[in-house]
Amino acid sequence: MTFSSFVVRNTFRNKRRSLLTMLSIGFSLLLLTLMIAIWHTFYIDAGAPDSARRVITRDRVSLAFLLPGYYREKIRSLPGVLAVAPMTWFGGRYKDDRPENFFAQIATDPDEYLKVASDKIVPPEQAAAWQHDRAGALVDVTLADKYGWKIGDKITLLGTIFPANPELTIRGIYHRDPPQNALYFNAKYLEESVDWFKGRAGWYSTQVASAEDVARVSSEIDDIFRNSPQRTKTESEKAFQLDFVATLGNVKAFIIGICGAVVFAILLVSANTMAMSVRSRTREVALLKTLGFTRQRVLSLFVFEAVALAVSGGLLGILGAAGLIQWLTHSSIAVGVPINMKVTLPTMSLSLLVAATVGFLSGYVPAYGASRINIVEGLRHIG
Repeated sequence: MTFSSFVVRNTFRNKRRSLLTMLSIGFSLLLLTLMIAIWHTFYIDAGAPDSARRVITRDRVSLAFLLPGYYREKIRSLPGVLAVAPMTWFGGRYKDDRPENFFAQIATDPDEYLKVASDKIVPPEQAAAWQHDRAGALVDVTLADKYGWKIGDKITLLGTIFPANPELTIRGIYHRDPPQNALYFNAKYLEESVDWFKGRAGWYSTQVASAEDVARVSSEIDDIFRNSPQRTKTESEKAFQLDFVATLGNVKAFIIGICGAVVFAILLVSANTMAMSVRSRTREVALLKTLGFTRQRVLSLFVFEAVALAVSGGLLGILGAAGLIQWLTHSSIAVGVPINMKVTLPTMSLSLLVAATVGFLSGYVPAYGASRINIVEGLRHIG
């Protein structure tokens, strides 16, 4: 019998205890993997390829304040700016108030929006149809699949922020990686229904020539409007998205707190299991030493058992987290979950590393104590 097979047989000799420990560790690792995936999606994932060349200009105080229309032409005049599109959050209801029927609805300029959002793939004939129909709508393919929408279908949005109920015709369906779950329609159509909205926009999305121009253009835009009645805040698209996340509170502290609690829980579970295992095998350890097992060999045996148990539970947790995230990103009831969230290979590796490290730490102390057991005292032990 090899050392590795001996470790495996001892790890799972008490099947009930081992199974319960694996399930406990697995559930903890599921939460940990989920938190790491959320962190990666919000703070590490670079997003769509062209997003690195887009900057967002909004009111410095709050997104609730609309910006004047003439800001657009001033932004366009800056060197390095390729296209500028006005963007306004409509925030209407589709069908009813149920969370599963919520999706982003944005009023913009169809003639220039696809120049800014060049990462959206739209058939040319559909793009032209959207641009020529003032009541036309452009929707994400995942949103169209969810509701069974097809080109030419009509939908009505019920205004909650704006006193208007636009009746739209789907003229284009776009693909984007990662998906977005959003609908875009002509801001001019909204202006016809809401007088006070004419010549205004919620924010401006600007595409610049290269990612290196983002910092310079952002600074120059804010300098232009420094002495204007409405000062602006211009930032990268990623930073703009994180501003929305920040409205939920201190998300970073929440994720770190959850991760810390999960690791501590895994450590307690694994340490308790190994302590019980060692205590019940005192006479066995003495017998192994009698047969020639050295202190180092006994120490290695128990440490590897703890690591094997923790890693097995970790694999269960990672697989569970991957399945849960897959369900959440495709479920109609999981509102607010980023559709591009997934368990990546680095996330899996980090979770397994945490499991193995916790297994090692929890197993080392009782294993060290077992390796120092006196043969005679161990054989006399009753328990």
